[in-house]
Amino acid sequence: MIRIMALFFSILWLTACSSTSIEEYASNQPELNVESFFQGDLVAHGVLKDRGGKVTRYFYADLKGSWENGVGTLEEWFVFDDGEQQERIWTLTPNGDGTYTATAGDVIGAGRLETSGNALFMKYVLRVPYDGDTIDLNVDDRMYLVTPDHLINESVLTKFGFEVASLTLSIRQKAHQRE
Repeated sequence: MIRIMALFFSILWLTACSSTSIEEYASNQPELNVESFFQGDLVAHGVLKDRGGKVTRYFYADLKGSWENGVGTLEEWFVFDDGEQQERIWTLTPNGDGTYTATAGDVIGAGRLETSGNALFMKYVLRVPYDGDTIDLNVDDRMYLVTPDHLINESVLTKFGFEVASLTLSIRQKAHQRE
């Protein structure tokens, strides 16, 4: 009986740790097209939370996306509530199978971006300033297009497999904003 209970709890623990597959969003609408959503001027607002869920920083960002010969450039200019400013320039290169390779100056190696239905998942390693030095964090971005011009992004940042922070932001195309 103890073995059966141990097996049951092991299976329960393993399934609780499984990650949602992007294919689960295949039929969700509106469909997210990377090249059309990340085109032109966008604006983002978000919060950064510590591992306990407490909001530690607020920010907004201006973004500008452009595409040439199928390769995308996404420029991001962040302003945090404490006045800190950061810039990141992504290059999004199609892989021919519907996925993209995503690179940026503070990204270690290359990230992988894939879409299905209204969802976009991207994983990468980000080098961030920390305590006068830098630290490399694994980032798991989950983005969901909720209207044709509005996307919600949830990110989990981990180190050695442990969550150290999370980020939630809203990205909206400027051309569609109400005045």
